[in-house]
Order: sequence, then C-alpha cells, then structure tokens
Amino acid sequence: MASNRLTKALVGILAAATLGIGTLAGATAASAAPTPQSPARTVGVRAVNNLGLTTAEAQSVQCYVRDAGYDPGAIDGQLGTASWKAWQSFLNELGYNAGTVDGAVGPNTIRALQRFLVDLGYDTGGIDGIAGSKTKAAWKAFAQLGWC
Repeated sequence: MASNRLTKALVGILAAATLGIGTLAGATAASAAPTPQSPARTVGVRAVNNLGLTTAEAQSVQCYVRDAGYDPGAIDGQLGTASWKAWQSFLNELGYNAGTVDGAVGPNTIRALQRFLVDLGYDTGGIDGIAGSKTKAAWKAFAQLGWC
C-alpha cells in the first residue's frame, strides 16, 4: 500500500514538472517544433591560463614543477587545472601560501607566485595578487630559463 502511494506521488511530481517545463518553454507538445537530434557527447571544460607565456615557455614551467616533484599533467604548454594544482602544491610546500589547491589562478595563487619570483630576484611590481604586466614579464623571464 505504501509503495502504491509513493508511485502515485512520484507520477504526480513528474507530471507537474513536465507541465512546468512545457509552460516555461512557451510551447506545448502539439505546437512545439521538432528538435533535431544530435549524438550525445561529453564536453569537458578546461581552463587554461598561461599568464602571457608562449606554449614553449609554459612547457618550461611545467617541466620545472614536474622536476620539483609535482605532477602538472601533460607537458603540453597549456597551463590548465593540473598544471596550476601542481604549482599551488609546490608554492604551498615552500611556504608561499597559494591557498587551496584547486587549479584556479586567483589572487592567492598570484601572490604566492609573486613571492616566489621576488625571492628569485625578479621584479613583479609588488605582491598584490594581480597578474599585471610586471608579474607577467617576471614569469616570462623565469620560463625562458628553459627547464625542459
């Protein structure tokens, strides 16, 4: 008996949701134009942020962090989530406080990178968490040392 009530409740919810979707779309089943079918595929979002580096320069910093013991993923010159997670882990391990290891290039990651570059003698224009022209130039100069 309880399963019968559950089934009726689920059918009612499904019917209400279906009517709501039809209303929101502004069409009924009778008046809706047929939708062309396309094969299903999975699309992944990959955020790449090279901070002004060329592909070869980005490969260089991927090699650097890999050789330091962190996995940047493929050495492909695309600083995506895996590369930035490796850099965040590396910078955190050195005490530069890149924050959460999430692969997102936010202000904490930029500040940590700026601290790292300044400690190596590069001029980032300050440690402000903004990837401005001086920070990008310092990052580029570091990358051009050719770590691969």
